[in-house]
Amino acid sequence: MMEVRAKKALGQHFLTDLSIAQRIADALTVPEGTTLPALEVGPGMGVLTQYLLQRPEVDLKMVEIDTESVNYLLVHFPQVQGRLMEADFLKLKLEKFFSGQFAVIGNFPYNISSQIFFKILEYKEQVPQVVCMIQKEVAERIAEKPGTKTYGILSVLLQAWYDIEYLFTVGEGAFNPPPKVKSAVIRLVRNSRTCLGCDEALFKTVVKTGFNQRRKTLRNSLKPLIRAKADRCGWSEEELTSFVADPVFELRPERLSVEDFIELTLKLA
Repeated sequence: MMEVRAKKALGQHFLTDLSIAQRIADALTVPEGTTLPALEVGPGMGVLTQYLLQRPEVDLKMVEIDTESVNYLLVHFPQVQGRLMEADFLKLKLEKFFSGQFAVIGNFPYNISSQIFFKILEYKEQVPQVVCMIQKEVAERIAEKPGTKTYGILSVLLQAWYDIEYLFTVGEGAFNPPPKVKSAVIRLVRNSRTCLGCDEALFKTVVKTGFNQRRKTLRNSLKPLIRAKADRCGWSEEELTSFVADPVFELRPERLSVEDFIELTLKLA
């Protein structure tokens, strides 16, 4: 039987546990009487794909960067013909393939999972749901609430737009080759927020700048943004001192909820 070699450069660890694949496929929720277009990222040898293809209410497309995997899928799952794109998901213009809404599902390569989430955020108006398996540590970070050491950039940016559910943990033995870390499956469902109520680009900058020096208080980590605001407004030293006397600047970034970051962005605008 033709097999696909796992390539380190692509971060490939093929899921071999069929019961886990079934559970991931089942975690994609489709309202009764509707059809949900969905994109599977990195189908590999089709372990998850086969269960998604069994769901008539899921209109499945796939994107795979690895030629060997593409050839394998075409041989073993002839029904993927016309649904499978050989391409790099991170470079794909998704609006060319989906005019309306679509879900994203997959066992994401761990080395690019953060980039995949940033890409999904660009399409948040079109992506109502994401079901994915990622490294357990990253899953916990994304689902984490404020006030903990694991809460970070991705937690805030994703929780601004999605409700996040940690579904279950997957051991190393479910893969070939086994990864050195545990994995986890999470589900992201788009929340009701339609706009942040602040400048979105600045919000991202505030979150990233704050967490890039997460051990410092926001007064120190956000210095360049505070200074830029002072210059724009032509503040005196007293006005600047009074501005940074706000108690929020005493805090470290992990103490702030999405709402707190929105307020902070409005202050810095």
